[in-house]
Amino acid sequence: ICRRLDGLPLAIEFAAPRVEVLGVEGLAARLDDSLQLLGARRRTTAPRHRTMQAVVDWSYGLLGEDEQEFLRSLGIFAGGFTVEAAAAVVHDAAKTNIDAIDRLADLVAKSLVAVDVSGAKPRFRLLDTTRAYALEKLGTSSEREPIARRHAEYYRQLFARAEAEAPARAAGDWLADYAQEIDNLRAALDWTFSPGGETSVGVALTAAAVPLWIRLSLLEECRGRAKQALSALESASTGDPRVAMRLHAALGASTSEASEMGAAFTKTLDMARRLGDVVYQLRALSGLSYYHNASGRFCTAQPFAQEFHALALRGSDRNDLMFAERMMGVAAHYVGDQMTARRHLEQALAQDAASDHGRDVGRFQDVVRFGTDVRISTRLYLARALWMQGFADQAVRMVERILGEAQATGHAASQCLFLTSAACPIAFWVGDQAAAARYTAMLIDLSRQHALPFWAAHGARFEQVLVIKAGGLDSASRRRDGQGEAVVPNFSFRGLSGLTQLAEALGQAGRIAEGLALLETGIEQFEPSCFTPEVIRLKGDLFLLQGMPGAAESAEALFRQALEDARQRGTLSWELRAATSLAGLLRSRGRHADAIACLQPIYDRFTEGFGTADLIAAKRLLDELDNRAPR
Repeated sequence: ICRRLDGLPLAIEFAAPRVEVLGVEGLAARLDDSLQLLGARRRTTAPRHRTMQAVVDWSYGLLGEDEQEFLRSLGIFAGGFTVEAAAAVVHDAAKTNIDAIDRLADLVAKSLVAVDVSGAKPRFRLLDTTRAYALEKLGTSSEREPIARRHAEYYRQLFARAEAEAPARAAGDWLADYAQEIDNLRAALDWTFSPGGETSVGVALTAAAVPLWIRLSLLEECRGRAKQALSALESASTGDPRVAMRLHAALGASTSEASEMGAAFTKTLDMARRLGDVVYQLRALSGLSYYHNASGRFCTAQPFAQEFHALALRGSDRNDLMFAERMMGVAAHYVGDQMTARRHLEQALAQDAASDHGRDVGRFQDVVRFGTDVRISTRLYLARALWMQGFADQAVRMVERILGEAQATGHAASQCLFLTSAACPIAFWVGDQAAAARYTAMLIDLSRQHALPFWAAHGARFEQVLVIKAGGLDSASRRRDGQGEAVVPNFSFRGLSGLTQLAEALGQAGRIAEGLALLETGIEQFEPSCFTPEVIRLKGDLFLLQGMPGAAESAEALFRQALEDARQRGTLSWELRAATSLAGLLRSRGRHADAIACLQPIYDRFTEGFGTADLIAAKRLLDELDNRAPR
C-alpha cells in the first residue's frame, strides 16, 4: 500500500482509515484498481499527483450521495471554516449546526477534512488536494451558484458584525476571530464581482471588511477592493450613499497616490456633511490634514486640524479629543510653532494617561478610523519637536522608547510612520549614521514585507542618502526621477524632510547642481514650515561649494535669513546650524570676532546633545576661532 501511494504521508493518511472497513487486503485491492484507472485517464499528470488524485477519487467514490454533496460544497471555503459557516453555506435554512457537526465528524474520521481544536472554536479545512477536487466537482454541478451566493452572504453578515464589534473589543481578541477569515473574504469578493455574482453583496462586504484590511496593513488590497466597489456603485442606478461614503474614506486611507487621496477624502467630507455623519467628518478631516502635510502644504493643512478639534470638542469621545490635540500639535509643528506643538502633544499624552483603562480598545479604533496608533504618532511628533527645540538627547531617548511600543502594536503602517517621520530623520539630524542605517533597513524590510509602497518609497530615499553619504555610487539612480525622488508605483508624495537630507548629501558628494535643483523644488512647491530655515541654510552652503562669483555675499545673506527664520520659529537646532554656517563663512573672510559673536550665544543656550554632530562641529569651530582671536 505504501509503495502504491509513493510513500506520500498525506496519501497514506487518506487511505489508512479504510482498513477498518475493507481490511488490509481489501484496501490494497481497491487502491490498486483506483490507481490503474486514474493512470489510464491522466497519462500526462505527474506520477505523485496521479497518486493523490486517485486516492481522493477513490475516497470520494466510497461516500454516500449526501456525503458527496456535503464534501464538494465545502470546497467553496478558502483557508478554513467553522461549524456555523458550514451549516449556513452548505445546508439550506432548514438544516442545523448539529447536522453539520455530524457530517464534519464523519469526514474528519475519513481524513477528508482536517480539524484544528487549538482555538476557542474548532476550525475545519480541506487539504489542498481535496479542496481542488471538491471545487472541480462543485463546478460541474448545479449547486455552484447557490453555494457561492450563500458563502458571500454569510461573510457579508460576519464582517458586518466584525465592523460593529470593533469599537468595543481589544485588537488581539478581534483579530483572533476575524483575521483567519481573510481568504474566505477574498473568495467571496471574487465571486460577487464576477459575471453572475451578486455585486450589491460585494459592495456591502467590501465596506464592512475595511477595518480588517486597515488593521492588517493590507493597504494595497484595501485600495484595489475599494476602487472595485466604487466602480460598481457608479455603474448601478441606485446605491446607499453611506456605503459610498465609507468606501471613499477607505480609498483615501489606503492609497499612496496624492491626487487620489485628496479627492477621496474631499468626497468623504462632502458626503459626511450632507449626511450629518460626525464620525466620517472626523475621518475625512484627519485624512485631508495628513494629505496636505504630506504634500508640503502645511498652512493649508492647519484649518482641517482646527475644524477636527472644534468638532471633537462638541462631542464627548475621549479618543476623539486626544486625537484632536495630537492633530493640533502636528499642525503647529509643521508650520514652525514648536512651543504650541509641544503643548498640544503633551496634552494628548496626558489625556491618554488619564484614560489608560481600555486604551487597547481605543488605540485599535484609532488605527481603524485614522490609520495610525495615536499614542505612537503623538510621541513621534513630540520627539521631532524636542529635537528642533534643541533637546537632542531627549529626542533620541524618546525614539528608542517608541521603537519598542511601535513594534508591540503589531501594526505595520504605524511602525512605518514612526520610522519614516521620527527614527530615520532624527538619526540623520544627530549625525548617527549607524542608527540611520539600522532604522532605514527596518523601514525597507517592513514596507516590503507588508507591500506598502508609500513607505517603501521613503525607505528608498533614506537608503539613497546613506549610499551617497558613504561615498558610493547611487545604485538606485536608474529608478529615480529627475528630482531625485524614489519612483515607486502608486506614490506621488515628496516629503520636505527627506528632500533636505538628500540635497545635503548630494552637495557633500560634489553633485551641487542636483542639490540646488532639489532645494529650488522645495522652495517652489512647499509652503513655509519648520524646515524653511534649513532649506535656506543649505542653499547658502551649496552656493559656497559651487564657488560662483558673488557666492560669499549671497551665502551670507541666506545664512542670516535662515538664522532669523529659525529664531522666529523657535527651532534652536536649525538656528545652531545656520549660525555655524555663518560663523564658518565669517572666519574664512577674517571676521573672527563677528563669527564668535554669532555662534557663541546660540551654542551657550544648549543644555544637552553635546555628543551630536552639530554641537561637536560648533564647538570645534568655536575652539578654532578662540585660538585665533587676538589676545
